[in-house]
This record gives sequence, C-alpha cells and structure tokens, in this order.
Amino acid sequence: MFRKLMIVPPIVLAVAVLVFVINSKQPPERKPPTEEARQVRVIEAVPTTLVPRIIGFGDVKPGKIWNASTQVSGEITFVHADLKKGAIMQAGTEIIRISAVDYELAIREAEANIRSAQAKRKELDVSKHNTQLTLEIEERALEVRETELERKQNLKKRGTLSQSAVDQEFRDTLSQRKKVQDLKNTLNLIPTQIAVQGEQVNVYQATLEQAQLNLQRTHIKLPFTARIAEVNVETTQYAQVGQTLVIADGMETAEIAAQIAVDQFRGLAQAAVGDRRSLNLTTTSFREVIEQMGLQLTVRLGAGDTAIEWPARFARISDSVDPKTRTIGVIAAVDGAYSKAIPGKRPPLTKGMFVEIEIRAKPLENRIVIPRSAVHDGRVYVLDKTNRLVINPIEVGLYQGDLAAPLSGVALGDQVVVSDLSPAIAGMLLIPVADPELSQRLAQQASARGALK
Repeated sequence: MFRKLMIVPPIVLAVAVLVFVINSKQPPERKPPTEEARQVRVIEAVPTTLVPRIIGFGDVKPGKIWNASTQVSGEITFVHADLKKGAIMQAGTEIIRISAVDYELAIREAEANIRSAQAKRKELDVSKHNTQLTLEIEERALEVRETELERKQNLKKRGTLSQSAVDQEFRDTLSQRKKVQDLKNTLNLIPTQIAVQGEQVNVYQATLEQAQLNLQRTHIKLPFTARIAEVNVETTQYAQVGQTLVIADGMETAEIAAQIAVDQFRGLAQAAVGDRRSLNLTTTSFREVIEQMGLQLTVRLGAGDTAIEWPARFARISDSVDPKTRTIGVIAAVDGAYSKAIPGKRPPLTKGMFVEIEIRAKPLENRIVIPRSAVHDGRVYVLDKTNRLVINPIEVGLYQGDLAAPLSGVALGDQVVVSDLSPAIAGMLLIPVADPELSQRLAQQASARGALK
C-alpha cells in the first residue's frame, strides 16, 4: 500500500510543470506576407552584326557532261588504250575512230559529179557559141530567101512567072524562117540550162562538203579535259547513228544543287534585301534579288576541325519548286574542282560527294538576336526596371539555326528572359542572372563564326 502511494507525488509534480509551461507559452509571432521571387537566366539585347545564312546539302555533279554519240555509222576501227572508266584524258585526244571507207568513196563520187556538171556547163557554153554562129548564117540565108520571094512576086505580077513557082518560093522562105526561129529558141534555152548546171554543181558541192564532214566525224575527240565516266565501245563493233559510246565528265567546274525550303530562302532574301513584303521568286525578280543579297557560298565536306571547304559561286536557281518537299534548288558552282586539289589536305571535288553548302547574304549591322527558344507562341518575356515580367508580342524577321532576329517586341538594352517560365505571369517578380556564355554563343552564330544548327 505504501509503495502504491509513492507514485502519487511524481505525477502531481509532472502535472504542475505542465500547467506552468502552458501558462508561460507566448503566442506565435505574426509576420506580414512576402512575395517570392524566381531566379531566371537573362541576356541583354545588344546590337550585333548578323550574317543571314542557310545550310543546304546536295551531291556533287560535274559542270559539264559530254555524251560521245556517233554522228555517222560504221565499224569501230580504233579505241584509245587509256579509254577506261575513271581515266583522265586531255582535251583533243582522239579516243574512237570509225571506218572512213564509205565516206572517202562518197567524197570521190561527189567530186566526180562536180567535174561532170562543170564539163556539161562548158559544153553548153560551146553549144551557145556554135548556135549563135549558125543563127547568123541562117539569118543571112533568110534574107536571101525573102529577096528571092519578093523578086518572084514581081515577076508574077508581070505575067512572066507562074503562081506555083511563087508558092514554092514562099514555102521555102517559111521553112527558112522556122530554122531561124528554132535557133533563137535554142539560144534562149541555153542560159537556163547553164543555170541548171550551175545549181547542180552547188548540189554536188554540198554533197561533197557533207561527205567531208562525215569523214571528220569518223574521228571522235575529247572537246575538253575530262574524266571518263562510262565506256560502251569495243573495236570491230558496228556503231549506229546516235549511239552513245562514251560519257565523260568535265573536271574544271563542279556543281551542287542544294535543296532549300522556299520559306527559308524567302526569309534570307527578305532579311538581306530589307523588304518585308512577300517575294515573288520569278526568273527576273530572282536575278535582281541575288544582286542585292550579295550571296557568298561555301561548299563544305565533313564537319568540325576536319571539314574541308571550297569557295563557291552562285550559278543559278532551279526552274521549278518541288511540289512535294516545297524546296527550291540553289545551284552552286566550284571552279577548279580538280586543279585546286592539295594532296593529303584537299581532295578533288569529285562526282557523287555529299557536301554541305552554306549560303551567306551581306551582313546586317546593328541587329538584335535572341535564342529561338525565347520566342513563345509569338511572345517574348522581358524584364522592366523593377525586374518584373513583361510579356510582349514579337515579330521575327529571320529564324537562323537556334537564334531569332526580331523586328519588333525587343528593344536595345532589354533584359530578355531565356529560361523556361511556367507559369509565366505578367508582373511577377524575378531575379535576373546574366548568361554571358549564351550571349557570346549567339554573337558568334550571328556573325557566322559559329556552327549553324
């Protein structure tokens, strides 16, 4: 019993301490509500030099392709020993020869025909001269006949000559007149016959020239220094007119047709020309736009530090827009595709290489660039002087890689938010943290010193 009563004092003491603590506790201190600021990355909108550029890709093709098609038929009698696929041959080299026997015979036949026609013409000249002499004799004989006819008619009137004698003389006179007229007709025809023979000589001369041309065509020579791409000929083979025997690629110039999106190219043109209206890419307007854009092209093989570059020039634009991909072909030309090769450093720009083409327009000074990711559905986030969020509508003049060049919505000196804000509420308080690396990277990309992604 005594032991049970010993538990009571500690319990009473504990209750007393608890009551004391509760009575001495102070109420919680009340603090006024505070606004929580979010930390964001920002860049300052500063003027920079923007080089509008776009990237395209395409296969290398030779600027010149020669199809050696036969213009005459015949047996192949000669094929150059070096005429093999991949061989490089100099301009003027005779690579194929066709039998010339038929064309040499045609030349001799044409020459014989010319000599025959010329002899016929000389014969007509002699005939004309002889006919003129005969005509003079017959005209004198006619004069004698007419005098005799007149004499007999006078005798008839006197009654000393019969009518039958007069009639006979009249018939003889008419016969003589006919001889004279026939000779005149013959003389009148001779100039025409001479002209016909002259034209016949011209026809035979044309036949001779054609035969001589065909003889020349039996020798097939390279018109320029080329690399052989295809060979379809052997000796003793019979070649038909129009048959393609050899295909050769020119080595001086290479061309690359880069497919560029129409909207992308229009943006490049508008940024360079400064015209915000829609551009109508016709042949005439395109030439004018190209002159204003001051295009510079670079062909690049590979990437990074191992990339090999060739300066290129704008050659032309393709004749149509691809209806499936909505792209337009911009054709770049590289001069000295083989001659500018450096062993171990720069290979020749050969057919079939898949290369990158960078197209640059003239630089634009004092332009603002921001990351493409900083544009949110036509809006951009900037900070006001109190570091509160302002949401501005933005109009972008050019998207280039991962940067955008705004025309409106961002002013010089603005702090542009480049972090992803969610949710983004106008007027919210932010803590700006500058991102100098991003600013430097954008400046490098804008000035064409950085890679275009």
